[in-house]
Amino acid sequence: MKLEWKDDLDLDMIAESGQCFRWQKTGQEGEYRIPFRRELLYIRRIDDTHFDLSCKERQFERTWRSYFDLGRCYRDIRSMVCEEEDPVLYRAQQLGAGIRVLGQDPWEMLITFIISQRKNIPAIRLAVEKLARAAGDPLEGRNGEIVWSFPTAEQIAGMSEQALAEVKLGYREKYVRKAAEDAAAGRICLEEMEQMDLESCGKALREIYGVGRKVADCVALFGLHQLDAFPRDVWINRGLAEDYGGEENFPYDRYHPYNGIMQQYLFEYFRNRPRETGSFH
Repeated sequence: MKLEWKDDLDLDMIAESGQCFRWQKTGQEGEYRIPFRRELLYIRRIDDTHFDLSCKERQFERTWRSYFDLGRCYRDIRSMVCEEEDPVLYRAQQLGAGIRVLGQDPWEMLITFIISQRKNIPAIRLAVEKLARAAGDPLEGRNGEIVWSFPTAEQIAGMSEQALAEVKLGYREKYVRKAAEDAAAGRICLEEMEQMDLESCGKALREIYGVGRKVADCVALFGLHQLDAFPRDVWINRGLAEDYGGEENFPYDRYHPYNGIMQQYLFEYFRNRPRETGSFH
C-alpha cells in the first residue's frame, strides 16, 4: 500500500536512534525490513511525504499505525520547545525531526535492553539477531527470504545451556535466562506494567533480575510506551552536564508528558555533534 504522511517520519533516523535493533536495510534504496512479533514489513521511502509498504491497509491499521505511533503529531510535540528558553533542545529537535518513538513489543525490549548493557549498537544488533535465530520461529519474507521472529519467554526458557551459551551473551546470559523463566511462569507481567504510572512501572521493572535504572527507563519508553521516561546513557549524561550543568537542571516539568521524545532528540544531537567544537549554544 501507499502511505502519504506529512508529519515527522524519517526511517534512517529512527533506525539509528538506539531504540530498534532488528531493522534491516534491503537492496532497494530507502527500504527497510522490519520484523514485529509474527509479522514482517517492508517499508520504503519514496519522497519526503510518501512511503511504500508491503502490507495491506487492514494490516496497517491493525498493527503498523500504532507501531510507528502515527496517532500522535510529533510536530506539535516539537513546538513545545522554545528557542529562547532552551536553545540546546531547540537545535536538537530541529536536527532530530523525523524521529518517532516506536510502539515495540515489551518482551522483546526487556530482553534487548538487558543484552544491551555495556555493548555498542552494532554489538547489540548482532546479539539480538543470534538469539532470534537460535530460538525464534521462521517468518517468510520476500522472494523466499527467511527472517526469524524474536523468541517468546517460553522459547528462551526452553533453550539448553549450550544453545544459550552459543549466543555469547556473557554475564548477561543469567539475566536473560532468569527473566525468561520468570515471565514464562507468570512472575513477570509486562502487560500490567503498561497500565501503571511511570514511577510504579520503573519500580516494577527494576525488581527484575539484571535490570537497573537505565535498562528500566529504556524498556518503559521503547517497550511500554511510557513517553515521559528519560533514559540516560553516556551521551545523555555528558550532554546534560555540558549544556545544562547536570541532569538536575533539565526542565523535565516543561516537557511532561513527552520527556522521552525529547530524550531521543537530545541523544541524536549529543552523539552526532563534532566533539572537537565542544557544546553548541
